[in-house]
Amino acid sequence: MKFLLMVYSDDTLLDALPPGEFDTRMHACITHADELRAEGRLLDAQQLEAPATAKSVRIRLGRTSVLDGPFAETKEYLAGFNLVEADSMEEAVRMAAELPWAQTGCIEVRPLRDFDAVRRRVGA
Repeated sequence: MKFLLMVYSDDTLLDALPPGEFDTRMHACITHADELRAEGRLLDAQQLEAPATAKSVRIRLGRTSVLDGPFAETKEYLAGFNLVEADSMEEAVRMAAELPWAQTGCIEVRPLRDFDAVRRRVGA
């Protein structure tokens, strides 16, 4: 099964890390990601730019609006993701707990829907 591990960060907690700790954690995270990729368990991983660089697009009553920045004001923001292959939700949760960012934010674990099944259902 495929799972998306969405990494949410909290700048307050990241800024409170001792000098050099962020880079140490990032190095460990990248090294571990390389190991998981070699095992075929990490399918993709990406970081996102800061929320201030985002645009929010909405269409309401046929009118498109584009706003700067994220939609919601929150302490935690989506900072990146890992697409993983795991045998179960429990295994995916264990993988999420291995990410150092669970200590300074949150890792949301969500199973991917079988998109081919959706495609077949709607005849696309």
